[in-house]
Amino acid sequence: MKIIIHGGFFSESSQSLETKIAKQNALKQVVSNSYEFLKTHTALETIVYAVEQLENDELFNAGIGSQIQSDGKIRMSASMMDGKSTKFSGVVNIENVKNPIRVAEKLFGTVDRVLGGEGATTFAHSNKFEVFNPEIPQRRKEYEAKLGTKSMGTVGCVALDAQGNIAAATSTGGKGFEVPGRISDSATTAGNYATMHCGVSCTGIGEDIVSTAVATKIVTRVSDGFTIEKAFEKTFTELKEIDGFAGAIAIDHKGNIYHQDSHPSMVFASYDGKTLEVFE
Repeated sequence: MKIIIHGGFFSESSQSLETKIAKQNALKQVVSNSYEFLKTHTALETIVYAVEQLENDELFNAGIGSQIQSDGKIRMSASMMDGKSTKFSGVVNIENVKNPIRVAEKLFGTVDRVLGGEGATTFAHSNKFEVFNPEIPQRRKEYEAKLGTKSMGTVGCVALDAQGNIAAATSTGGKGFEVPGRISDSATTAGNYATMHCGVSCTGIGEDIVSTAVATKIVTRVSDGFTIEKAFEKTFTELKEIDGFAGAIAIDHKGNIYHQDSHPSMVFASYDGKTLEVFE
């Protein structure tokens, strides 16, 4: 059993040492809790459990604390993928819910598994997800000051369970001040992808991740026989050709855990039951 999570990027220039330590501690707690959960649950159940915890922590830009778009509204996206069945489900630009990943989970068993905008929000509320405003005072303050921080604050998880199944999930509150209707990578297979061979969750600039199909390429290359290291190397070389900004976490079917970013520093934590690694 293995698990790795991420919480977007950390900027030394705009975030304090106190924030860095808080994120390290939060990620350690979530990855430890999620590993314990993984002992008695599937990889698919665990990725939702882990991402929900990250969505509930305003340190991260997903769920509570999501960024505000240019029209003053919060719209979130999230997705999940099961490596065994290769089923993918997600929500794009959903509003007024607490945990977008739980809505994606609800969609997993339906025929129309990816919904966007008003349709996603209507689906959530009609399925008894409570109406919830994820905005925190700090985000409103930033919006009103027109700071436009352009946060690369996605969260995600990849897990390998005791049966050898892999699953991946990703959730984001957007980059802030984007044009309403913008679609990020988080609810696409460019940013979140899994097969029986490998699972990947990405963070960074969505347009760059989509342009180079980061998650899909890494997983496909592992499926085609690349080592996970070589799959990352080739994919991030292609990302560099467009000066792309991204980070990715992964686990392959052999139990190898891997992560890489194009610009420091992606915040992450991993645990295999023996060693807990966290970003520095």
